[in-house]
Amino acid sequence: MDQTLLNADPHAEIREEVRKLCARFPGEYWRELDARRGYPTEFVQALTEAGYLGALIPEEYGGAGLGLSAAAAILEEVQAQGCNGAACHAQMYIMGTILRHGSKEQKDKYLPGIASGELRLQAFGVTEPTSGTDTTALRTVARREGDKWIVNGQKIWTSRAEHSDLMLLLARTTPRDQVQKKTEGLSTFIVDMRTVLGKGLTIRPIRTMMNHNSCEVFFDNMEVPAENLVGQEGKGFRYILDGMNAERLLIASECIGDAKWFIEKAVNYAKERVLFGRPIGQNQGVQFPIAKSYAQMRAAEAIVHKGLEKFEAGLPCGEEANMGKMLAAEASWAAGEACVQTHGGFGFAEEYDVERKFRETRLYQVAPISTNLILSYLGEHVLGMPRSY
Repeated sequence: MDQTLLNADPHAEIREEVRKLCARFPGEYWRELDARRGYPTEFVQALTEAGYLGALIPEEYGGAGLGLSAAAAILEEVQAQGCNGAACHAQMYIMGTILRHGSKEQKDKYLPGIASGELRLQAFGVTEPTSGTDTTALRTVARREGDKWIVNGQKIWTSRAEHSDLMLLLARTTPRDQVQKKTEGLSTFIVDMRTVLGKGLTIRPIRTMMNHNSCEVFFDNMEVPAENLVGQEGKGFRYILDGMNAERLLIASECIGDAKWFIEKAVNYAKERVLFGRPIGQNQGVQFPIAKSYAQMRAAEAIVHKGLEKFEAGLPCGEEANMGKMLAAEASWAAGEACVQTHGGFGFAEEYDVERKFRETRLYQVAPISTNLILSYLGEHVLGMPRSY
């Protein structure tokens, strides 16, 4: 690699090490998992042992104490190498809620184990079947009984629930008709799923278009110790929102990594595939869609990097986080479309990995926040137009 580029990228060494790690998990590994909807236990363990999943955890708790831009570089590179960080990426942004709003006892109890890999915090219980992204309308309730909370309700799209030890759960602790603002009366809890599985907690996998390990979870008088309440009762919605910008910037970085993978794959094939006596990449009909998706990716990358800079400087970055996530998701999809089209029929063949990555990257125009809600945010909070919903 050009030394000038190494000097220009503050995370070049991290990227290089992530590339080496990912080389141990080639396309065959992911294809086999995809066929049986398996969880990449070995890959997640390797990331954990290398310290990457503890990147944002302070050194005093056994983590690397790195900034969000380093975490973004890790996840981007994972995707750019053809792997899938969705198996574990939530741990990076969920952990922030405990770090920023948890008690000293909670941090001491959970963060070292998360950093070492002894504990997995990869499940995020927020979305429900009836409320979707209208989070304040959720119906899961928790009521206090002595030294514990009793939880009843249901969550959906709780990815990795089967492969996580801990879940960060949002539930209503004060009825909606008894609060002045609908965002009040929601509380956040740390649920140790190992102690309640089959004892108030039921997990049901959902088979989806991509291997995302998504689940539906049910709470039937599930008991949560009182000390597992994060922060103040009734302030949980704010705690969850506090981590949304980080989540969007990290997901956007994954999409940029996907786009880079698609573009490299398409370019290489376009140069190698010869038809009618010439490489197909010489034809503008093949070349231009790839070039355009590259331009889209670089534009999204610039917005995401700006958002990461502002986040690490403690500045408001909602505009960049939302725009970056939307533009990066669109760029990765455009690059995927160009890659499939370039490969023709081979784009649908499992052995090329294009169709797998194509399915995986499509998710991010819907999750963790849909494009329409991002546009609503920009229209109202950035452009000052009336609320659209």
